[in-house]
Amino acid sequence: LLALPLGTLAALHQDTWVDYAIRVLSIGGLATPSFWMGILLILALLSLFRWSPPVTFTPFFQDPLANLSLMIWPALAVGYRYSAVATRMTRSSLLEVLREDYVRTARAKGLAERAVVLGHALRNALMPVVTVIGLEFAFLIGGLVVTEQVFNLNGLGKLMVEAIARRDYTMTQALVLLSATVYVVVNFFVDLLYVVLDPRVSYH
Repeated sequence: LLALPLGTLAALHQDTWVDYAIRVLSIGGLATPSFWMGILLILALLSLFRWSPPVTFTPFFQDPLANLSLMIWPALAVGYRYSAVATRMTRSSLLEVLREDYVRTARAKGLAERAVVLGHALRNALMPVVTVIGLEFAFLIGGLVVTEQVFNLNGLGKLMVEAIARRDYTMTQALVLLSATVYVVVNFFVDLLYVVLDPRVSYH
């Protein structure tokens, strides 16, 4: 929701203040770990609004609203970093596609700029972006241990660390299998998405 529009804007306004602002935001996201961003969010809310996000974990089925309110801030902290990665990839990929011959041909035929960008360039530029999002998804499954500790969340990463510390081999094996399965399934759907984005790709 954030990365694709921002990356597209940066590519269409290359070397303008819009491009520089988006690049600064994306570089900041790449350089800031998600757990550190979470700590900064908590400190900012305390300093500006004298309010702290809830730190008592509430299961979803016990109170869905309380659970979602608990997830907003860690989702922002983690999402900022991942949107920065996708924004940078969208910008660089779209810039490369906009220099292709078929884009120049579409403009020469008199197509509107919106149709050229959305109908021709962006669709092809999304191929590497989707690939990166699929690869980055693996880290979301169990690589957010410190972020879960900051916001006191009962996540897979925290459970994995506790299982290893207790030498619970059955739980550790189950979590590794779960993470691997989710990663394989997500990348399988990414491969299927290639057919939608590029009709030249065929699995027949």
